[in-house]
Amino acid sequence: MNKSFRLLLVCCLPFFSHISKAQIATSPGFLNKNQNAAARQWVDSVFDKLTPDERIAQLIMIPAVSDVKRALIDPKASSPAMVEKLIRENRVGGIVFFQGGPMPQARLTNFYQSISKVPLLIAMDAEFGLAMRIDSTVRYPYQMTLGAIQGNNDLIYEMGAQLARQAKRLGMHINFAPVADVNNNPDNPVISFRSFGENKYKVADKAVAYMKGMQDNGLLTSAKHFPGHGDTGTDSHYDLPLIKHDVTRIDSLEMYPFKALISNGISGIMIAHLSIPALDKTPNLPSTLSKPIVTDILRDKLGFDGLIYSDAMNMKGVTKYFPDGKADAMGLEAGMDILEFTEDLNKSISEIKKSIAEGRISQAEIDARCKKVLMAKAWAGLNRYKPVDLNNLYEDLNPKSAELVNRLLTEKALTVLKNENNILPLRELDTLKIASVSLGADTITTFQKTLELYTSVKHFTIPAKATEIQIENLRAQLKNYNLILVGVHLGSISPRTNYGLTDPMNAVLQELIASKKAIVSIFGNPYALNKMNKPENAKALVMAYQMTTYTQNLSAQLIFGAIPASGKLPVTVNAQFPYEAGISTPAIGRLKYTIPEELGMDSKVLTHRIDSIANLAVTQKATPGCVVQLAKDGKVFFRKAYGKHTYEGAAPVKLNDLYDLASVTKITASTLALMSLWDQKKFDLDATMKDYLPDFAKSNKADLDWRHVLTHSSRLKAFIVLWKEAQKPDGSWKNKTFSTKQSRRYPTSVVGDSLFIYKDYPETIFKSIRDSPLNEKEGYVYSDLSFILYPQVVKNLSGEDFEDYLKNHYYNKLGATTLTFNPKRFYKLEDIVPTEKDTFFRMTQLHGQVHDEAAAMLGGLSGHAGLFGDANDVMKVWQMYLQEGYYGGQQLLSKDALLEFTRYQFPDQGSRRGIGFDKPSFKYTGNAPKYASPSSFGHTGYTGIMTWADPAWKLNYVFLSNRVYPTRENSKISTLNIRTSIMDVVYEELLKK
Repeated sequence: MNKSFRLLLVCCLPFFSHISKAQIATSPGFLNKNQNAAARQWVDSVFDKLTPDERIAQLIMIPAVSDVKRALIDPKASSPAMVEKLIRENRVGGIVFFQGGPMPQARLTNFYQSISKVPLLIAMDAEFGLAMRIDSTVRYPYQMTLGAIQGNNDLIYEMGAQLARQAKRLGMHINFAPVADVNNNPDNPVISFRSFGENKYKVADKAVAYMKGMQDNGLLTSAKHFPGHGDTGTDSHYDLPLIKHDVTRIDSLEMYPFKALISNGISGIMIAHLSIPALDKTPNLPSTLSKPIVTDILRDKLGFDGLIYSDAMNMKGVTKYFPDGKADAMGLEAGMDILEFTEDLNKSISEIKKSIAEGRISQAEIDARCKKVLMAKAWAGLNRYKPVDLNNLYEDLNPKSAELVNRLLTEKALTVLKNENNILPLRELDTLKIASVSLGADTITTFQKTLELYTSVKHFTIPAKATEIQIENLRAQLKNYNLILVGVHLGSISPRTNYGLTDPMNAVLQELIASKKAIVSIFGNPYALNKMNKPENAKALVMAYQMTTYTQNLSAQLIFGAIPASGKLPVTVNAQFPYEAGISTPAIGRLKYTIPEELGMDSKVLTHRIDSIANLAVTQKATPGCVVQLAKDGKVFFRKAYGKHTYEGAAPVKLNDLYDLASVTKITASTLALMSLWDQKKFDLDATMKDYLPDFAKSNKADLDWRHVLTHSSRLKAFIVLWKEAQKPDGSWKNKTFSTKQSRRYPTSVVGDSLFIYKDYPETIFKSIRDSPLNEKEGYVYSDLSFILYPQVVKNLSGEDFEDYLKNHYYNKLGATTLTFNPKRFYKLEDIVPTEKDTFFRMTQLHGQVHDEAAAMLGGLSGHAGLFGDANDVMKVWQMYLQEGYYGGQQLLSKDALLEFTRYQFPDQGSRRGIGFDKPSFKYTGNAPKYASPSSFGHTGYTGIMTWADPAWKLNYVFLSNRVYPTRENSKISTLNIRTSIMDVVYEELLKK
């Protein structure tokens, strides 16, 4: 991301602040202000070499397409051969590109420029980006979407700037944008979503911001459609619309944005094909051909001396009454400078020459306009013409900065129109059983995939032409849910097609709303609300304005409170949804999913560096695969899966795969529960083991205080090989330990259906820990033993089983529903990553069962190991830690608890430990990232896991792997320093800022 854009996101640019309701003054025209001696000299030298006919041709832009199939459909108008012929024979001034792709267009542009006597102006309708006409390029939001954005228009300026850079990279010089029409007719078939809205002041402000962004970055613009196409029910592509308003109304409303644009130096304005009796009483005369409108009003009264373009001269709005080139001559007579898309170039030139001969327009006027066109070419750099560089074209046309602008614009536009009882953003996830329904979709949508990032959601889809059987099946299944998140996916934005809303979709929507359980998101034209059955009765209603990846992704994030809502309707839909309707909703501290650029980092650089480390781990067989997830400021900016479940297998690692978290259980389960009990004043760090474990009252551990126990400085042994204690010298199992058959006495599986543990054996384990000797010397010794006991402590203090306590009070509230012990109860094996091939105890491939032997002997549930989960859900717990106990609108832990448990406890003794948490060593030893701050904390897991949080940088890191597959003897993940190196990449990228 370039430096200027970073600054742009921090401060508000004052580029449009001088436009006010009372201030629109005429200023020197764009081309007059931007002339210089070198440009004038080039213009004169080129002009002097042109014949009179060639000077006329400079005022004409012909159509072209880069889509070969399209060209074959209409070979006369746009085939490369025809375009070449017109350039060679007529010396036309420019080309307007339509359908195609960037590389074919770039090649054609270079070819057409190479055969032209005068460099060609290349134009395109790219109102919402190059993607309006060509594939594989950036699509920005529609202007109607942008109209919903409140406050400063700095991002709209940046959108214009980026579009200008992309257009110039493709060899373009003119964008026929912005649309400056005030859309105050809901049935407008041609403007509608292309307008910023119905408020003339906001339309003006946003149009100026967009225009300045383009022109400040070297792209000519053309505001359209003068004097205003917003209040008509007729499409000028097919007929001549009639505007019946009086002069006062047109001058004060429709023309207002154009006046603002002229005042701010717009380079071009396009004339609409409209019949406006109040401005020109000539029957059936399009405004394009009206001298009172083009010259008397636009040129003289408003003082515009930039380029005046026609709308396409092949549209029925002009050709219906003036065919065969007559309209082209009349357009120039009216005062236009450039004719776009003439029906027949030779007929047009012939009619124009006839007009000159008959004195309706002078050669001097033609010459002056020709020079104006040449001056525009000089301003666009055509006096220093260079061919389009074809290298890296696709990459250059799709910068990550464009994705960031798209995301930010969309986020600011999203509008909440209904919010019954402030249901949005969703809180108390543990009380909700959620289904999602995408109407108008055949497969799971981006909206639904994003919803499931926040909690467990069951997905359903209903196609646009759903059958009654499909609808009945949906009806039956939804009975089990108390909240339904509905996405209405409208495949059209036009009123001619009912905005894509079919009868089956409407019927299902009505039924879902009537259930009183529906939150509805509309991915389509806001006027579609008028076609729906009482959408205002939904529990909540989100207007997303269009159907894109960004609107779907961010609407889901809004629903869960990862982002706020601040948009307002830019148009009046009906009495229920008037202009500026919109309810603000807050962000409530859930993870936001975005891209590195939002945090000032470069995606390409970051991805390359992290990929190189993760792929090294896979290729060097440090682990078969892994998942990396990173967040900063509560924004997840990197999520990626690498490798496979096993070296020899075919199953690729997925982002939502569950991993055995090993010792990360200690601080994502045990320490979490203890912090909670500390908050409730039920657990005192300075109490002793006998206080909460009465059985320890007569043991050598009775007076060990929990603060020292939890910092591994209480002389507890590192571990006890518990499974060995159950084994006889000959390798067989002792009585009342293990059995190969399940029974009432041996009810609990240690692994699969081949080994079961005696029903009372956990008591033997606890006794073994209780009776174990203490280390002779004091000091730091990392021990699992106390963590095996914490499920007992939690139950003794809370009255709830360990797993129930964690799920009821934390995991379910966080939406971290994959965090669980014994995951085979809930998940398929293909969604769980295998760990070790146990060759000494369980004698099998471990898959879905805990890797740790002691945890396995405790039925898969322990405080030191046994927790499984995916990276995203682990990160939710850690984000709560980073946010000092706050997440999803709830204070789940106190700030004091986090400060106490994550601080160094005994730094004067050289201990790097917090309560339960690991922290950076005082001298770098590799246990933590090299750049980690002293306030950071985390843990590693034996199976290849790492979690780390850094409050100073607001960084959250989760690394999941199964490095113990097929054997624990593989320590490459540590020797290669894989886990900490990945997080250090992020620190290094942030240090560059």
